[in-house]
Amino acid sequence: MAQVEGRAETEMKAMDANRYATKKTIAQGMLDIALLTANASQLKYILQVGEQHQFYKLMLILISLSIVMQLLVGILFVAIGSLNINKQQDQTAAIILNDIILVIVFVISVVNVIISGFGIEYSSQPLRLIDQHAKVP
Repeated sequence: MAQVEGRAETEMKAMDANRYATKKTIAQGMLDIALLTANASQLKYILQVGEQHQFYKLMLILISLSIVMQLLVGILFVAIGSLNINKQQDQTAAIILNDIILVIVFVISVVNVIISGFGIEYSSQPLRLIDQHAKVP
């Protein structure tokens, strides 16, 4: 029994923290891509509907802000992914970048909750697309 516990402890100590952090960063990046895709779809919708949407300008600003912040986080993911946290000098930079990413992701989450609150599909006024080829009487 003691031998099994000792082996488990050795395996836990042998875990490569750098590899774990890299996998975590990749997973976060994939989630960022999913949110970026959703925001691009929302932006397309809001641009197609145009000024008819009750909160057009607000939605345009919030979605654009979310996309820009997501691109910034993506760049920071590349920067943090290139660091080796087994090196002392990279650990400080990784901690700082990780904290910055955390704050930006929190802000992105809040912005997307606000976007959902104003609802792309669920504004209080029904939306009608105008046929641009139709003649206006």
